[in-house]
Amino acid sequence: MQAKAILRHTPTSPRKMRIVAGLIRGKQVDQAKAILLNSTKAASRQVIQTLKSAVANYAQLNPEDRAGDNELVVKTIFVDEGPTIKRMLPAPMGRAYRIRKRSNHLTIVVDKGNPVKK
Repeated sequence: MQAKAILRHTPTSPRKMRIVAGLIRGKQVDQAKAILLNSTKAASRQVIQTLKSAVANYAQLNPEDRAGDNELVVKTIFVDEGPTIKRMLPAPMGRAYRIRKRSNHLTIVVDKGNPVKK
């Protein structure tokens, strides 16, 4: 049985988060953790936090199944756009520029299975 973890309202743009999500899509959980720990992207910290939560959710949903990190696979991972906070920046000649502070929602689903070969 698969388990899901959702991280909502993350103050990172969805475009930046999707780059990190693409790195671990279809990988085993232990490989995904290694990739995220060695990543220089700031968004990888939120992704690894959510991945650990999904693994813990799997353990809660399947208490009789003692699956290790090498048996679990990241089945699906996707990033949706969250609410955008709009701010104004003073500009020359009395004008104002709009600043859009974007956020996102991250969803990770893990399950037992074989990793996806590319």
